[in-house]
Amino acid sequence: QVQLVESGGGLVQAGGSLRLSCTASGRTFGDYAIGWFRQAPGKEREFVAAHTYRTYYEDSVKGRFTISRDNVKNTVYLQMNTLKPEDTAVYFCATPRRPLYSGQFDASRGSEYDYWGQGTQVTVSS
Repeated sequence: QVQLVESGGGLVQAGGSLRLSCTASGRTFGDYAIGWFRQAPGKEREFVAAHTYRTYYEDSVKGRFTISRDNVKNTVYLQMNTLKPEDTAVYFCATPRRPLYSGQFDASRGSEYDYWGQGTQVTVSS
């Protein structure tokens, strides 16, 4: 059973930084995509960033957020800099059931992912 556990959320002032972590268990980490999504109150879940054979970012976080992974530690990170109040949301990491080498994969589409963490709250005050 694949499990994902996020950590690192919290309350930060606008302009500040946070680093989220997502640790996976139950599989070999390096062969699978990892994505970060977020959901703000009253809004739909949206894509933030993903790491496959390359990295992908939603436009509003480009230049501010960086996704990275440590396959030895089975952990993916989301470094978030220059945070804005509109970044406030619950952040989830996710990974698909099928490996990267199985074929085409749309990293920004939530339906591509099968396993999700419980989420970590990020609150940015103005």
